[in-house]
Amino acid sequence: GLRVLIGGQTAIFDDFSTVLSNKLPLFIGVVVLLSFLLLTAVFRSLLIPAMAAVMNLLTAGASFGAITAIFQWGWLGSLFGIDKTGPIEAFVPVMMFAIAFGLSMDYQVFLVTRIYEEWHRRGDNRAAVTHGLAATGRTITAAAAIMVLVFGAFILGGERVIELFGLGLAGAVFLDALIVRSVLVPGLMLLAGKANWWLPSSLDRLLPHLNVEGSVHHDTTLAPKPVLVETAA
Repeated sequence: GLRVLIGGQTAIFDDFSTVLSNKLPLFIGVVVLLSFLLLTAVFRSLLIPAMAAVMNLLTAGASFGAITAIFQWGWLGSLFGIDKTGPIEAFVPVMMFAIAFGLSMDYQVFLVTRIYEEWHRRGDNRAAVTHGLAATGRTITAAAAIMVLVFGAFILGGERVIELFGLGLAGAVFLDALIVRSVLVPGLMLLAGKANWWLPSSLDRLLPHLNVEGSVHHDTTLAPKPVLVETAA
């Protein structure tokens, strides 16, 4: 019946890793659910929030796979100056997921907001996706390029944890902007057609109406009225 407790840095890290591993699914589930509800209220759609959740999880998974392959398995380690391999620190996936998910959601909202405006203006899903991507593509690419350079600079820090964050987040932003937001999301929205904007009427009445950049409808009451100007002969 003797119970032995072990102290020290290794035991602390083992307990910390166990706690985070048990809580990680709950953490991811809460973040994804809250973002789904928010996007549903903003875009009045069920498919677009579901698509955003899947795409953001895909981006996070790809970045986790990249750092695991490089820092734990040693693939292309010499290319990035990684001399020693080892397990990934337990807190890295939690923080990386939060940051990468936030950046991915930022690009998603920026892209789909423009498509949403074009949809209400034109009533044509294909034209809305085409014009929305054309209007926001360069801005998303430029913003992503800045973030990739900033996170990529972390690789030069010389510390393993900093290099983990830098490489993982740079890869996540690069994949998200180049593949997910520029190819996958517009392509899926083109295939879905009008189903992008379907929302049950009962749910539409329950959700609050939120607009990212004001109303998407044109308000004719705010149009400038003609002014009569009297001129002398």
